[in-house]
Amino acid sequence: MEYTITTPTQLGQVLEGCRKQQKLTQSGLGAKVGLLQKAISTFETDPSRTNVARLFRLLSALDLELVLRDKRSAPPQHTPTRQRKTEW
Repeated sequence: MEYTITTPTQLGQVLEGCRKQQKLTQSGLGAKVGLLQKAISTFETDPSRTNVARLFRLLSALDLELVLRDKRSAPPQHTPTRQRKTEW
């Protein structure tokens, strides 16, 4: 599944959904990347407070990858949030 993410909140929601889909708890994901459960919770609720290295550690642990695409030429994608919010 692909998601278009344009806000930090969307990023946290998508990663939380992927974690749950893989039946991982926050503690379980944290153990895979060497972080406490609280750090995973903070990332899911406010990912704007994290760093890029942590993001890539979480993506790797969830078997996800980051794809960048020129939004001017990309077709609209599914956005998992109820409303599209202001971009970063």
